[in-house]
Amino acid sequence: MKAAVITFPGSNCDRDLAVAFEQAGAEVTRVWHKDASLPEGTDIVGIPGGFSFGDYLRCGAIAARSPIATAISAHAERGGYVLGVCNGFQVLLETGLLPGALMRNAGLKFICKPVALQVATTDSDFTSGYDLDTPVVIPVAHHDGNYQADDETLGLLQAEDRVAFRYADNPNGSRGDIAGILSHNRRVLGMMPHPERAIDPHHGGTDGVAMFAGLVGALALT
Repeated sequence: MKAAVITFPGSNCDRDLAVAFEQAGAEVTRVWHKDASLPEGTDIVGIPGGFSFGDYLRCGAIAARSPIATAISAHAERGGYVLGVCNGFQVLLETGLLPGALMRNAGLKFICKPVALQVATTDSDFTSGYDLDTPVVIPVAHHDGNYQADDETLGLLQAEDRVAFRYADNPNGSRGDIAGILSHNRRVLGMMPHPERAIDPHHGGTDGVAMFAGLVGALALT
């Protein structure tokens, strides 16, 4: 599997995301936001956490208008995989590849801690390695992770089984306890928790490993 990990000014989890893909067996290329195209043969694009462009305007808004964003959108529209984590989730919402918005946390404080998640669906290559009945623990680190959408959008996400993860104990006020959602074709995932920070037992847990291993395994079969 070939993964492209994007770096914007202010990204700070790009190396972590690259390491997670590499540990799962992917060939990783780092891509600068001013590049106009993705590397040939890219299977999945990773949009990392951080504070792209200092979170000016809205989080992810400027990054979504970088030259590489057009290539990411085209990649997704032709069926390519995209994983957006934290600030990357914000970027995906700003590009319109996923619906809804991420607002300031309900408590108006930055949250940085491990949280328990319910895997809401295993019907995606991102989540197929998990068990619906077994909670997973993934770190969060965000100030604007409060997922909001109108009733129609929430109903559609629920009806199409597109909620990937829910918080077991909601830390930020997200509607429906939503921590991550999938695109209509189930090949784009945006999530606030950081699975790339949960791949090494020395760092506190390995519940993120199944996501990256599942992706590599699924793409190896295509």
